[in-house]
Amino acid sequence: MKKPQKAVKSVGHLNERLRDTRKSPPLIGYMRVSKADGSQVLDLQRDALISAGVAERHIYSDMASGKKDERPGLAACLQSLREGDTLVVWKLDRLGRNLRHLVNTVHDLTAGGVGLRVLTGQGAAIDTTTAAGKLIFGIFAALAEFERELITERTRAGLASARARGRVGGRKPKMTGAKLRLAMASMGKRETNIATLCEELGVSRQTLYRHVAPNGSLRPDGKKILASVR
Repeated sequence: MKKPQKAVKSVGHLNERLRDTRKSPPLIGYMRVSKADGSQVLDLQRDALISAGVAERHIYSDMASGKKDERPGLAACLQSLREGDTLVVWKLDRLGRNLRHLVNTVHDLTAGGVGLRVLTGQGAAIDTTTAAGKLIFGIFAALAEFERELITERTRAGLASARARGRVGGRKPKMTGAKLRLAMASMGKRETNIATLCEELGVSRQTLYRHVAPNGSLRPDGKKILASVR
């Protein structure tokens, strides 16, 4: 009777080991170099990630500028992360385009139950799986908010100063007074080809009809432009 019990026990151990092998990897690595022409290599970052315990098959990479929005390696890396995983990067600047993007990325990771660990550089003390690391990143988040408020404040001050001098910010309208008069004269003629007229004026058909009616009469937006140039 005792022998079958031993057999059952060994099967239980085997099942437990199989369950362990099916667990998602706890460490996921990401690395990036800024030039895609081969002048920079990923060897240093890869060695550091592997030394930190990241399996090479779980390392994602990009060869692109940090300012670029499209980084397929980072996108694939973020999609592979699961709750309980930790994203490991060599330096903080490998991950974020700027401070704001970095804070938003880590916020999303934290919301998904994913940690962040930085191996070296200025952010080496960041490990959001620890209380101290969370505190340090909280300071980064506060700095990002401070930066955002400063930019908003400067923008408002600049616009107020421009308005005080009679300048209004924003993109210049494509439809000018001269173009408007030409459009009015042309739209009243049956032989006028609207597509050719739009190409000549450098405006879209939608912009043209927003300012001038098909019979050549002015619409409200067109009247505003003529009133501003008189």
